[in-house]
Amino acid sequence: MNDLYREAQELFEYSQQLRRDFHRHPELGFREMWTAGVVARELGQLGLEVSTKVAKTGIVALLEGNHPGPVVLLRFDMDALPIQEENSEDYASQVPGVMHACGHDGHMAIGITVARMLKNHHMEFNGTVKFVFQPAEESLGGSVKMIAEGVLENPKPDYALALHLWNECQVGTAALVPGPFLAGATSFKITISGRGGHGALPQQTADPVLAGAHLVTAIQSIVSRNISPLDAAVISVTQFHAGDAFNVIPQYAELKGTLRFFKDEIRSRLIERISQLSKGISVAMGCKAEVEFSELTPAVKNNVDVTRRLAPIFIETIPDIVIDSVFHTMVSEDMAYFLEEIPGCYFMVGSANPGRGIVYGHHHPKFDFDEAAIPRAVSLMAASALELLS
Repeated sequence: MNDLYREAQELFEYSQQLRRDFHRHPELGFREMWTAGVVARELGQLGLEVSTKVAKTGIVALLEGNHPGPVVLLRFDMDALPIQEENSEDYASQVPGVMHACGHDGHMAIGITVARMLKNHHMEFNGTVKFVFQPAEESLGGSVKMIAEGVLENPKPDYALALHLWNECQVGTAALVPGPFLAGATSFKITISGRGGHGALPQQTADPVLAGAHLVTAIQSIVSRNISPLDAAVISVTQFHAGDAFNVIPQYAELKGTLRFFKDEIRSRLIERISQLSKGISVAMGCKAEVEFSELTPAVKNNVDVTRRLAPIFIETIPDIVIDSVFHTMVSEDMAYFLEEIPGCYFMVGSANPGRGIVYGHHHPKFDFDEAAIPRAVSLMAASALELLS
């Protein structure tokens, strides 16, 4: 067993206590006041140079090595989700309607423990570790705001690393993938304007609900008929709002949803076809449509050289680890903005355990992860940082 993995296991009780405390007290994006206070306290007690209130609630801390050298940024997200937890463990959320349903509580515990470990080794490496605890990852623009406030300067990182505990992968595995890894995301809103009227006299109306229903079905043809089977794309219509009364055909219908993709040209094609279908079907139904698109994040693209450099480090750190180098997912992550500016790697650490019933996916009200993944993630992140500092 690698010494770093042994150290991480020895610190597990500390990591677990942090994780469970964060889980009991979840906070939504840009509201992580208590959370940020805990992070700042723990990092400050280690003697790190800590900056608070970066992008409202973000934390940045610097750990200097023995001599000048590379700067490695380690990013950990902090925000929870507006979900009512359905678990009954003693560490379940104490905040009604808010839950750490994506593992960010674990990420913060991992990040703080990595800081504690690297502090113990700071005389053994050259350079600087820049710890970034980011607010508002859940499609709220936290990384963009941190970058705008200068998180990639003073000092500018040479490398950037991030991780995610991931329940599509079991404990004992890791996904370490060069190149595009997580999908880009764009949201859309389609507003269909018709002519309302009495539900019993449809011939006097132009029904936006009917137009919207046809549009939902037609949109599902885009991926199967306008995108090559060799490319990946997802279109999901997730909201359909229209009307207030059972006997009134409304004036308007509104559809919302998300696009996922790995390539910019695929995003452009999805936008083009949604716009064409929205306007064409609406006109055919006597209505008209307005379409709006908002980019949420580009695809997460790992630097090939950095990622390949880390693969032997993973095996050296945890010899029995199973590395998946081809895993991809259509979820998105705003770490993409960091990786557009700084070469680096985003990897996943398996956290599901079917034998213990830990199988629920991210953003589910019964989501949880096997805490045995924490020391694995701690040691992999610490070892990766030390490799890039070497």
